[in-house]
Amino acid sequence: MANRLVNSAKEKKVSRTEDFANSDQVAAADLIGQIRMMSATLRPAERRVAEVVLQDIEVAVRSSNAQLAEAANVSEPTVTRFCRSMGCDGVRDFKLRLAQSMVVRPDASGVESKPGLPFWSSVFGEAMNAISLAEREVDPAAAQAAIALVAGAKRVFVFGLGGGSTALATDLQYRLFRFGVAISAYSDNYLMRMAAATTTADDVVVAISATGRTAEVLDAVAIAAGNGAGVVAVTRTGSELSGTADAALTVDVPEVVDPSKPTASRFAFMAVLDLLATGVANLLGAEGQETWRRVKLHLMRAREGDLFEPLGD
Repeated sequence: MANRLVNSAKEKKVSRTEDFANSDQVAAADLIGQIRMMSATLRPAERRVAEVVLQDIEVAVRSSNAQLAEAANVSEPTVTRFCRSMGCDGVRDFKLRLAQSMVVRPDASGVESKPGLPFWSSVFGEAMNAISLAEREVDPAAAQAAIALVAGAKRVFVFGLGGGSTALATDLQYRLFRFGVAISAYSDNYLMRMAAATTTADDVVVAISATGRTAEVLDAVAIAAGNGAGVVAVTRTGSELSGTADAALTVDVPEVVDPSKPTASRFAFMAVLDLLATGVANLLGAEGQETWRRVKLHLMRAREGDLFEPLGD
């Protein structure tokens, strides 16, 4: 069954970023999400227009073609080309759809700021945008394949380097061991290589990388794949890592350049890993639930609390 799901996932790969504007999965009014996703593929001049629009969407809606061009330091024809690259007939149509998108989607502009906390809407808005984007982009067939691979593995190895991926790898380990999955997370380059060298065809590697081009992760994945292990990638759409995986759970979240704020992709990948963990728990069925019951029972004996408290999160 796992092989069938893997093959199905490969046949139904997630559409690349440049196809996003024509995707049937995206509502016509969701222009904000479209700009965020496509900005990395635009020409530099058009990307500056996208940055100006996303910086203050309400101002962009009220601005003329000339004002947008001046703010982005580009020509007016460039602004028009940018609007058309977003699937709009022109600047007027673009601003109309942009205004509609502000109403429809939970963007940062729709989150109220708090007195004394001007970054409030940015943090919560970016988190909501990232999760919404992940929900649209992740291929259900790829998710089914990944779930089947992990649930059927003898051992699961999770690889992730750097602050964000390390935390996510550890979180997946914490979520799955309680259902009886033999899982270990690695965030050290040498330990990843050593662990990868021990894999067999009965094992699965879950590789997490926001960029999908971290050399150490790619090397460890190549070692494991060479041993016949299955590979699940949680990474950026169209990345090198996604192309090496048996099942790729991909999402492309453009980052807002603000060193004081956590990266938005972290929220998207966290949601993707929650989807994977929940799917594995459901596929394991009664066996996994029994392990969870024993964990919950002994945890409750060690502390006061009720049945519905979080399970050691």
